[in-house]
Amino acid sequence: MAIRTASATRVERSERDVTPLIKMMTMAAWVLLGIGLLLSLFSMDHFNDRNTSLMVGIGFMVGSVHIYVIRTAIHLVHSRHTSKVE
Repeated sequence: MAIRTASATRVERSERDVTPLIKMMTMAAWVLLGIGLLLSLFSMDHFNDRNTSLMVGIGFMVGSVHIYVIRTAIHLVHSRHTSKVE
């Protein structure tokens, strides 16, 4: 068995660009919010827990808020990291 050695003489650190991720998560949150609103508004006639489309609509709205909060956290962490580096 041969022993292989590797040396790292120059380490380049690449910064990740999170702008496309932030834009995609923003659009996804708004789309899910719209779907949730449409499902909820079209099924308001029977307002109870057995109304599946109403419950799914509320779930879409809650999920969109969670996606937007995660997007905001990613954006804040990235902006804080870039301000520390500079």
